Amino acid sequence: HPEITNVLLTGGEPLLLSTHKLERLISALREIEHVGIIRIGTKIPVFNPYRILEDPSLPEMISKYSRPDKRIYIVVQINHPREITDVAIQGIAQLFNAGAVLVNQTPLIRGINDDPDVLAELFRKLSFIGVSPYYVFQCRPTLGNKPYAVPLVEGYKIFEKAKTKVSGLAKRARYSMSHSSGKIEILGIDTEYIYLRYHRAAQPKNRSRFVIAERDDTAYWFDDLKLLTPGLALSRV
Repeated sequence: HPEITNVLLTGGEPLLLSTHKLERLISALREIEHVGIIRIGTKIPVFNPYRILEDPSLPEMISKYSRPDKRIYIVVQINHPREITDVAIQGIAQLFNAGAVLVNQTPLIRGINDDPDVLAELFRKLSFIGVSPYYVFQCRPTLGNKPYAVPLVEGYKIFEKAKTKVSGLAKRARYSMSHSSGKIEILGIDTEYIYLRYHRAAQPKNRSRFVIAERDDTAYWFDDLKLLTPGLALSRV
């Protein structure tokens, strides 16, 4: 499949693997000419930065396979500014020095980062250490998740207010949902409607499609919304 240019190693937690096992995967991917980006989704840089600091073979391996023309991206999940400790910054710096590119994504979590000041501080601290804010995700409706979820309209207001408190380099995150039909960004909300756009879509006809839904302040998920855009293909391929 030469159209595949990105491969994501996620989990679980890829960095719980030994460096030797991780290298077996990454070296095999690097042999595929059309794979330009290898992404590693991980919480380890803040959950256990000593995994990086006490295993020099890990940044050495990253340095070996993160090349000037084909980078390794570390997609880290930092949910709250207090996670950005001095030791976490040291581990993140080692990954940078090894040639990795680091970006951050976080769900919006009730009681953790559902406050504009907290979210703004997270964006600000991420930008200070060179980790680009990438996505803020709406919580998925999974079993046991409801107490941590924030309604869509409330979440959008928190996200937008947080962005007003930071500079341009700290406000690059997008507020999105990873829905079964694709990755959907929440673009705007007014008194009547919610405006969305597909970044990626399972159905080709939905790619980059602009979507309008009736505003519903009780909705948590895309499936809760009354869509006004005709002809959407919401089934998975």
